[in-house]
Amino acid sequence: MGIRFILMVNKQGQTRLAQYYEYLTLEERRALEGEIVRKCLARTEQQCSFVEHRNYKIVYRRYASLFFLVGVDNDENELAILEFIHLLVETMDRHFGNVCELDIMFHLEKAHFMLEEMVMNGCIVETSKSNILMPIQLMDKTS
Repeated sequence: MGIRFILMVNKQGQTRLAQYYEYLTLEERRALEGEIVRKCLARTEQQCSFVEHRNYKIVYRRYASLFFLVGVDNDENELAILEFIHLLVETMDRHFGNVCELDIMFHLEKAHFMLEEMVMNGCIVETSKSNILMPIQLMDKTS
């Protein structure tokens, strides 16, 4: 599989979006998110964006007030995941216009829909911003 989970977290450590591609109970998810968020938020900007935690490799990047954290298998390419995070942010920027925490909070279903268009069962399946946003734009037109 590749990607195990994707989290979007604000600077205070509050999870704004969580998408899991493997089964974890709610208690396991809360514990995992708490550990990872504390570990990543405590790091300085001079440190690299890769952290090993349990049996995951965490690749993260901060954009404005949001941290994008992706948990992957240990054999996954970190730079490819950083590029994926950048693509996700660019896609959201194109749709929301300079995406921020409030966009995620008020349009959570659209953020999840974008992720579902890009990642299926932990594998990246779509990288074209136009193809990712086309169904969302069609839904916006009909509503």
